[in-house]
Formats: sequence, C-alpha cells, structure tokens
Amino acid sequence: MKKVFLSLSLFLFIFNSGILKAIEFEELSADNKFEIYKESCDQGQMANCYQEAIWYKKNQRLDTNEANKFRSTLESLKAKRKELRKDNPTAELEEDDSTNLKIAATSLGEEEQKRIAQSRYITLRDSACKGGETAACNEKEGKNDNTGSGLLYYTSLLLIGLAVFLIAKTIFQDEDTFQAQEKLDENNKLDEIAKHGIILRYSRPFFKRYFSPIVSGMKNKKGLKEKYRRTLAAAGLTSILTPEDFFAFKLFLILGFPIIFIIMKTFLEADWSLMLIPVLALVGFFYPDLWISGKIQQRQKDVIMSMPFCVDMLALSVEAGLDFVAAMAKVIEKAKVNALTEEFDTVIREIKIGSSRADALRNFAWRVDLIQISSFCATLIAADSVGASIGPILKSLAVEIRQKKSAEVEKAGATAATKILFPMMFLIIPSVLLIVFAPIVLEMIGAK
Repeated sequence: MKKVFLSLSLFLFIFNSGILKAIEFEELSADNKFEIYKESCDQGQMANCYQEAIWYKKNQRLDTNEANKFRSTLESLKAKRKELRKDNPTAELEEDDSTNLKIAATSLGEEEQKRIAQSRYITLRDSACKGGETAACNEKEGKNDNTGSGLLYYTSLLLIGLAVFLIAKTIFQDEDTFQAQEKLDENNKLDEIAKHGIILRYSRPFFKRYFSPIVSGMKNKKGLKEKYRRTLAAAGLTSILTPEDFFAFKLFLILGFPIIFIIMKTFLEADWSLMLIPVLALVGFFYPDLWISGKIQQRQKDVIMSMPFCVDMLALSVEAGLDFVAAMAKVIEKAKVNALTEEFDTVIREIKIGSSRADALRNFAWRVDLIQISSFCATLIAADSVGASIGPILKSLAVEIRQKKSAEVEKAGATAATKILFPMMFLIIPSVLLIVFAPIVLEMIGAK
C-alpha cells in the first residue's frame, strides 16, 4: 500500500506541477508574457516568435517598454524645446531632434500603434513560418485552428502522469528485497568499488538495480557470460561485477552520459549543441570497454613487476620445507598487497575447495592472460605431473624472471631516446630557436 501511495504521489506531483505552471503563466500580465516571448524569439525559438506575432495581433498596440521609450523621448524633447524658447520664443529644435519628436508623437497615436502592430505581426509570423513553425504557416494561410488545444494539453498531462505512475510502481515493487540483498552483498565492497573510479562507484547502484535484472532475462545472456567472463577476470573485477552487470553498465551509460550533459548544460547555462547527445550515448556504450582495457593492462603490469620478488619468496619458502600451498600463503603474508598476491590467494582458495593444483594453476594462467604467467604455470604443472621437486625449479624460474625483467628495463631505456625525439623536435627545439634568434630578428627589424 505504501508503494502504491508513493507512486500515486509522484503522479499527482507531475500532474499538479503542470497545472500550476500553466496557471502561473496565465496569471502573468500581457506585457510580461510579451517580454518572455521576445527574449526567446531573440534566441531563435520560432515558436515564441509566432507567439509574439499573435500578441501584436491580439493587443493591436506597442508593448509597454517601447511605448515608455517613446513617451520618455517625447517628454525630454518637449522640455528641451521649452528651455530654448525661454530666451527665444520662436526657437525650434535641431532637425534630428525635431524628427524624433514627430516620430515619438505619431507612434503614440492609437491608429499608428495599430499600424505598427499589424506590420510587426506579419513580419514575425512570416519569419516564424520560414523558421519551420507549422502554426505560423497555417496562420499565414488562414488554416490555423486552436480548438481542442486545451483538451490536448490536459490529455498529455494525464498520459505523462500515468506513465510516471506505472514506472514508479515497477521501480518500487521489489525495492525491499533489493535493499536487503544489497546490504548482504556490499557490506565489505564499498571501499573496493571506490578504488575503481567515480563513474563505477556512483552508477553501480542504478545499473545493478534497474538494468542488471533486464540483462539477466535476455535470451543471449550465455553469450554475454562467455564474452565478458575472462575480461572481468583479467581485470580483477569478478568480485564486483558479473558479466550481466558489465553489460548493464554499458547500457546504463548510454543514458547516463547524456543525462549528465543535459544537467551540466542547464546549470552552467552553456550553449552546447544538443547534437552532442547521440555522440555521448555512443561514448557511454564503449567507455566501459576502454576503461576495463586500461584496468587489464595496469593489472598485468603490476603482476609482471611483482613476479621477481614473489617467485623468489616462493622458492625460499619451498626450500625451507613448506609445501606449495603454504609457501603461497607465506608470500601473501610477507609481500605487499598487489595483483599477483590476490591471484595467489585465489589459487589457494580453489585448491582448498577441491580443485587440483594443476587446475588451479591453469585457471591462474587463464585469468591473468600473460605469457610469463602461462610459462610459470606450465613449468609448475609439468614438474607436479612427474613428481619432481619444485624448489630448484622455482629458483631457476626466479633467476630467469629477474633476467627478463632486467632485459625489459634495458630495452625501455634504449627506446626512451627515440620516444623523446619527437617532443624535442616539435616542442623543445622550436622554443630554443625562438629564444636564440628572436632578439637578432628584432634588432634587424629595428635597424631597418
């Protein structure tokens, strides 16, 4: 009952808001309405140019501001003429002032106001018609018919209110169940989610609640799972997002980015083109793919950076007498928290719940998707299958990994000079040449 009441309240709010807005506008004076129409028409809104034309047709006079300007001009010029005639009774105003006096006096006449209003009505009506305003074209051709506009207005309000009511009812239908589930799921995840960016942090409650159930009900959800399962695993996001959640994230941002754009445009009063909305919707759909691609690259880099220390530690622990699982646990305990220790923790949990060591290592290689890790896991699986001691193998692997890392660092250092060449050519060298030759050129120009 409470949910229905809340939905009904939303419906009544929308309905009454529309009525109040209409009443509020109707209560404005004719001159206030004219100012609103004129301001919007000046900004290129053809519908309001047409309304301005109708105002002139209906009132058959100048607007108050313009009439006041003419009155002010008339009074000031009369006062000026009076001052001149104090010294010389036959004195007259200058030609321009005399002309302005006549124009002001004539324009304030009733017949002249009607003529000006009719002329402006025709001009504004034709301008609105050329600008694509259908009502103005119909008015020009004598076809305009406003009967039923009130009925259409209130019918549209009723339909909008009904749509809001149905949407609100759907939204709040399972709200209690969802909130209970969220409390269970996200008790320990809030800090972890916050690490992955502000967009995921603030959009997750929305797409998780309203888009994920829709995606879960899709027929091709099995294909979505296959498509995004490894991607999420490689990015280390399996505890935060399911494949369905990730696709829901993409769908949500199709609406999310344009909504944020419209809100910013409204509050900043910017003149950004609305043609950007489809572009932002497209960006919203592909943004999660770019974001998760960056996450995967960063995670793989962290794994490679952590490998020498972790594999050394693993080799020392095994040679000290610990078995493989206990050695991994010791590495997790002693090393700083990083992507590789998180993967070691996952391997230990898989082994504890019944997976073989070989399967856990294969899953490890599948998740990380790196040649170095695949080679590391393949070596350990091969040694485990023949019953060989993994201590010496881990030691040789640690030496090999350190050598590879040193080689990669040397390679990166060797390519640094090439990479900095283009910034130097286009940024640094022109600046140096400018500093050196600018004084010489200026001196030569001064000498000439």
